[in-house]
Amino acid sequence: MNKYLRDSEGKVLGIITDSQDSRSIRDSSGRHLAAYDPKTNITRDSKGRVLGTGDLLSTVIKGT
Repeated sequence: MNKYLRDSEGKVLGIITDSQDSRSIRDSSGRHLAAYDPKTNITRDSKGRVLGTGDLLSTVIKGT
């Protein structure tokens, strides 16, 4: 299932995709930005660096 994040004008800013074992976010161009692993409760950026605990995917798109 995909969740589309949109700005106030309806433009797609990002897409959050759920899979069986994780969630990930891509920007409107399809570039992978980050992933959340519910088993570890950690969100990592596209390079594997820890961004923090919990599902921080929607905060990643705000920074772009």
